[in-house]
Formats: sequence, C-alpha cells, structure tokens
Amino acid sequence: MAKSKLSVALVSTEVVPYSKVGGLGDVVGSLPDKLEELGCRVVIFTPLYKSIDKKRFGARQVRDAGVLEAEVAGRKEKFRVYHAVKPGTSIDVFFIDHKGFYGREGIYTKKTGEAFEDEDERTIFLNRAVLAAMSALKIKPDVVHCNDFHTGLIPAYMKLDETVKAYFQKSSSVFSIHNLAYQGLFGREFMKKAGFDDSLFYPMSPFEFYGKVNVMKIAISYADVISTVSRTYAKEISSSPEYGYGLEGILRARKKELIGVLNGIDIEAWNPATDELIPFNYDADNIEGKAKNRIELLKDYSLPPKTKAPVIGMVSRLVDQKGFDILAEAFPELMKMNLKLVILGTGLKKYHDLYSKLAGKYYRKFGLKLEFNNGLAHLIEAGSDFFLMPSRYEPCGLNQMYSLRYGTIPIVRETGGLKDTIRDIGLSPKRGNGFSFKEYSSDELVEAVRRAVEFYSDKKKMSDVVSRIMREDHSWKQSAAEYIKVYEYSLKKI
Repeated sequence: MAKSKLSVALVSTEVVPYSKVGGLGDVVGSLPDKLEELGCRVVIFTPLYKSIDKKRFGARQVRDAGVLEAEVAGRKEKFRVYHAVKPGTSIDVFFIDHKGFYGREGIYTKKTGEAFEDEDERTIFLNRAVLAAMSALKIKPDVVHCNDFHTGLIPAYMKLDETVKAYFQKSSSVFSIHNLAYQGLFGREFMKKAGFDDSLFYPMSPFEFYGKVNVMKIAISYADVISTVSRTYAKEISSSPEYGYGLEGILRARKKELIGVLNGIDIEAWNPATDELIPFNYDADNIEGKAKNRIELLKDYSLPPKTKAPVIGMVSRLVDQKGFDILAEAFPELMKMNLKLVILGTGLKKYHDLYSKLAGKYYRKFGLKLEFNNGLAHLIEAGSDFFLMPSRYEPCGLNQMYSLRYGTIPIVRETGGLKDTIRDIGLSPKRGNGFSFKEYSSDELVEAVRRAVEFYSDKKKMSDVVSRIMREDHSWKQSAAEYIKVYEYSLKKI
C-alpha cells in the first residue's frame, strides 16, 4: 500500500498509555501508531486527568497557546494545553487541562460508580475546548476522528457553528461508535448550555430523542462518515432494536456512511514470546511454557495445580452485557463437567455477591478475583486452555484476539466482533479457531463448553489448533489501512 499523506486528529476520552477504562483506550492507544507507519500525520487530543503523571510522560504546557477559553452554559471556562510525544512514535499528544473538570478521581464516574452530576458540561467543554485548541495551535487536519458520545458534538459544531465551520471548511469528520449502549442522554437545557439554537430541538430532529438530547444521535446525524468496530456490529445496530437502542432508524438512514472496521490488537504488548507479565514465555513453535503458566495460574487461584481438566478463563466486567446472567444459570451444569473456571474482573454488586457465593460452593473447581489486575489478566490468557465470552452483545471484543495470540481457544456467542473473528471448530475443523453458539441462553452456553471440553481430550487436535491459532494475524496493520479508506471516503462527503 502506498504511503498516505492524510493528516488526522484523533479525539478521545481514553488513550493508552495515559488513560484507560475499557477497550476505547486500547484502540486509540494503538491505531495512531499504525496510521503513522502508513504515512499519516497524526495528532491526538485527550483530557489531562488527575491520574496522568505529567513528569513520567514528559508533558509540558504549550506556552505559545496561552490560556484558552471554551464556552459552557454561557460562561467562559479557561483551560491550558499540555503537549507530549506518544512513546515510541513521533505523534503529538495534546492534553486539555482543566482542574475543575479533570482534576478529580475517576474518568467517567465517581468511586461509587455514579455518573458525575456535571457530565453534560464536561462533555460540552471537551468538544469546544478541543476545537479551540486546534484553532489556537493552527492545526487543520484533513480528518477529525471522534470516538464515542463524549466527543460527539464536534461533527455538529463543524457543520453548524459558523466560526468552526469556516476554520474546518476543508476537514471532514469521522465518528466511531465503540459501544452504542452509552449515548449521552441529557435534558433539553443541554441545548442552551452547548450553544445550540433551541429551535433545532423538535420531534425526530437530530437533537431530539424521546424528549431528551442524545449526543450519540447528534454525532451520527452530522458526521461525514460513521464507523463502528466490526462489520457484524454495524449490521446489528442498524437492523435491530435489541442492538440499536432506539438509534437503528437513524443508522439505517445513514447506511451508506456506516462502515464496520474490526479493531486490531497491540501485538507487542500481547506477545507470549516476550510478555514480561507471565512467568514462562512460549511461541507457536514451542508451547511448553503454556503448561507451566497453567500451573502458576491455578496456584494463584488456590485451585489444584496438577489437574488433567481443562482450564477456562474469563477476564471481564461483571455486567449483564458480558453474559453473567446466563453463565449463572449454566453454573450447576458446568460444575458437573471435568473443568476448572477462573474469573477476573469487577462490575455490578449483584454479580459480586452471586459469584462470591458460587466460589465458596465450588471452591475446588471455580476461582474468583474481584479486582483489576493487568498482570493476572495476561496470566489468564497464557495459562488457560479456553477463554469464555458469552456476551449478549459485543461490538468488537479484544480478549478473543488476545486469546488466539496466546493459544487459548475462545468459546464465544456469535455476536458483533466475536462472530467476525471466531470460526467454530466443529463446522470448520481445518480453519476453525474456537467454539461458538448462536442463541443467548444458558443451554447453548453449556453445550458450547461441553464441546470444548470433549475436544480437549484429543491432545493431538488440541495441540494442532493451539499452534495454528497463534499464527493468525490480528494486528492493527490491516485495520489501520481500512481506516485510511474510511478517511478518504469521508473527504468525498464534504
């Protein structure tokens, strides 16, 4: 592929290695690097959270920009811009520094899990501050790439605000949906706070959604192109109320501009041959280290380390979306099988309580750790034989791709990116890379696990599949090339 000459400004509330809550941080932490390798000139804009260590990342205030202002709810909010170079690249990262909005604990929520009371104003501020910063820094990218609802007002300002419109007259906007379930719903007063004419708020307008303002809907309406994180998820959200959350109609109306691009993974951070977070390294040609990691994993969970039973791992938020309701229903049947199950993650209290009880009841077969632990997450990928993802919906999913990289066979429900990446071994013995089930039910989950456990007993087939799936390429290289096509398409829309 010829080198691209495009300039791209990526705007996101999460960017690894600076900040992360979920997959968004991983995506915006990896995609820019590959875009740069393919010739794009990339800059990133993100908030300067209290948790970001400015000294560690060499972030310094951009003195030339001075103190800038962004209007929110009729008042001028002053802010500063800090600059750093993304490690291992020449990518400029610009941090929006506002102590009132970002000098607090938490990125999206309080420690209690509740949303901040001023989430509406934080959203408005970030969008306006990024646009003001680009203007002050004289950055005029070919494409402004926004991610999820927190940055969803930018496409609208680029179309409706005369000053912004004039500055970005040769720039297009791309809006990426990472999870449609989080839409940014606010009261009608949001219109005035954001500086939009109240006359734009009427039934079925881009700004109105069942009597409220929906920032995700605004972004979908005004972005030149909308992307989402897998082809199947693009189809799901535009065809079904179950996945579309009320926005399936507007997504269908913009079908020609809705494009699914599967996420990639960071193959440097997730590489069993060099991973410093696991005790024993291994690769597709020599997988002996995997069995040793398995023993360490079982010890970590206080499970019998010398077992002939397959180990099934999960690293997940304990929420409804991830299938923890049907997994609970399936538990009695699963525990009758010859297997070990380990789970790592945090989430809803009801699942903390339920799975803690199950861990006490099945302490010889089931291990649970309710925490965030990146090192243990890597060990679960390295030490498990199978990785379970029974999601109700999954826009893309990254853990199934991490699992393939580590020779851990995924067991997934066919939805979103899971469907796009996992081919059932039963249907395709030579190309299959996992086990899958269609219906969202405990019965189908149990049957998929049963098939995996039976497959595990054939050591030769198991070893062959493990070596083969470790050679699959799920890097960002191909995905970044597809994003460049999306950017080029968006420029034809302005």
